[in-house]
Amino acid sequence: MAVFGSSKDTETVERLKPTRLDLLKPYLIILPALILTIGILIPFGTGEVWSFTDYNLMRPNWKFAGLENYIRMMKSEQFWNAIRVSSTYVFFAVGAELVLGVIIGLLLNRDNLVTKIFRPLLILPLLIAPVIAVLMWRLMMSTQFGVLNYFLSLFDKGLKDFPWAGVADYAMFTVVLIDVWIFTPFIALLVLAGLRSFPRAPFEAAQVDGASKWFIFRTQTVPMLTPYVTIALIFRLIDSFRIFDIPFALTKGGPGDALMTLQVTAYTQSFTYLNIGRGAAYMFLTWIIIYLVSKFLVNHWMKWRSKLS
Repeated sequence: MAVFGSSKDTETVERLKPTRLDLLKPYLIILPALILTIGILIPFGTGEVWSFTDYNLMRPNWKFAGLENYIRMMKSEQFWNAIRVSSTYVFFAVGAELVLGVIIGLLLNRDNLVTKIFRPLLILPLLIAPVIAVLMWRLMMSTQFGVLNYFLSLFDKGLKDFPWAGVADYAMFTVVLIDVWIFTPFIALLVLAGLRSFPRAPFEAAQVDGASKWFIFRTQTVPMLTPYVTIALIFRLIDSFRIFDIPFALTKGGPGDALMTLQVTAYTQSFTYLNIGRGAAYMFLTWIIIYLVSKFLVNHWMKWRSKLS
């Protein structure tokens, strides 16, 4: 007669029971993410609340002002100038970086001595903090001892005193040039990583069938590379629209208001004019713009992927 519930069965059941540590593991895993989320939401929520107040560092007692900061901001010429400057910056900087990054990534996707030398060098601009990079470029652009003006003078003596960011007409060109130098390698690395991850079979089959290089690039390389380029575009759009360090370190938003982006304007309102409420309104509106643009790009990418599948 079989005996059920023996001591061995009891030991097995006890061993399989989850311990207290096993029960706590899921919560311990998500704890860092939870702490990070709280750390982000607290200052974000505080700034959002301040954007609906008349909080000024010169007046410790503040009160709710409703939408007054937003209404005044929409009516301000300063706000529309910040929108224009930020949009111009994003268009030219991201556009140039996208074109150059794809070209550089395609060129470096070859196995020869030149590409082996330049691949490690490609990451160097990304290792330099943007503020330090701006200081380097300011020295190179100096009209007195700058190396860039010296090389320009070899082609045209009149370019020896090229003003760069010292004149409003060339300020945007200068800041875009610095941004392109710093962040083009980011897109190039993503493109290169995408190219290196492609399966070889479709390309080899197309070559066996006698397809031209242009046909292979247009029908196989471009569709496979599009997700990587889209990801790079989303990251650079977000980063460029909230740009602060490069224009501020270069000219503090000048000359005049030539480089007064949304972030620089928010800083000026908060810490130059001490109007925290109005500066927070600029910051919150910048977040809304970035969120809408990112959501549009992500949705467009998802629809494009669903059509291909």
